[in-house]
Amino acid sequence: MLVDSHCHLDMVATRDDLDEVVARANRAGVATMVTISTTLSGFADVLAIAKRCEDVWCSVGVHPHEAGSEGQSAPDRVVELAADPFVVGIGESGLDYYYDKSPRPAQEESFRAHIRAAQQTGLPLIVHSRDAEEDTARILREEYEGGGPYGCVMHCFSSGRELAEAALDLGFYISFSGIVTFKKSDELRDIASMVPRERLLIETDAPYLAPVPKRGKPNEPAYLSYTADFLAEHLGMSREELAETTTANFFRLFNRARPPQSA
Repeated sequence: MLVDSHCHLDMVATRDDLDEVVARANRAGVATMVTISTTLSGFADVLAIAKRCEDVWCSVGVHPHEAGSEGQSAPDRVVELAADPFVVGIGESGLDYYYDKSPRPAQEESFRAHIRAAQQTGLPLIVHSRDAEEDTARILREEYEGGGPYGCVMHCFSSGRELAEAALDLGFYISFSGIVTFKKSDELRDIASMVPRERLLIETDAPYLAPVPKRGKPNEPAYLSYTADFLAEHLGMSREELAETTTANFFRLFNRARPPQSA
C-alpha cells in the first residue's frame, strides 16, 4: 500500500472522471491520498473531493503564489476551517522566490500564520519552498523556538542539503516527488539517501512533475508507483519495504487520517 501525501485532485480531474482517477490510483497500489488546498476561496471544492472519495483526505491553506490576494495575517480562519474531520494538514504554505507571484512580505506573513495554525490545531504543516532556502529555514526555526513545536513536511523537496538538514534538525519530514527520478537530480538523490527512513514520505504533486517514464505528461496519483519503485531501488530497499515505511510515516505525521479498512 502506498500513500500519495500530496496531490491536487481538483486540478487532476473534472467531476466526471474523478472516480476513475482514484480507481486508477487504487489499482496501482495507492490506497490513500491527500488533496491539497492552495486557496481558501477554493477550499470548499477540495473538501468536497475528500468527502466524496473513500480514503482521500485534504488540507487547508494558501499557496505562496496566492499570498498577495488570499494570504492570511493571522491563523484564525485556517484554524476554523481545519476543524472539519476530513482536514489532516495545514497548507500548502511557504515561500516561492522563483516565480515571485506574490510580494515576499505577504508570503512571509501568510507563512507564519500557517505555522501558527499548525501549532494551534496540532495538524502538520505542509511547506512549499522554492529558491527561498535561507528564509524558509529561518522562519521555520523562529516560529518553532518562539511558539512551540509543530509537525511539518517539506513537500516536493527540491532544495539543497542545508534546508534538508535544517528541517531534519527540527524533527520534520521530507517528501520526494517524481523529480527524484529525473536524470539531472543527482544532488536530490544524494539528499534522499541521507534522510532517515523514519522521516521519508513520497508524493506526486499531481498534476505536476510526472516521474520517468511519464515525464512530460499530466501527472496523477497512479504514477506514484514509478517514484516508489525508483526510490526503493536507489535506497537499497524492496518496494514493499519502502511502501510499508512511507505509509507508516504518513499516518504517524498525519495522525488525523485513518488507514483504509482493507489495509
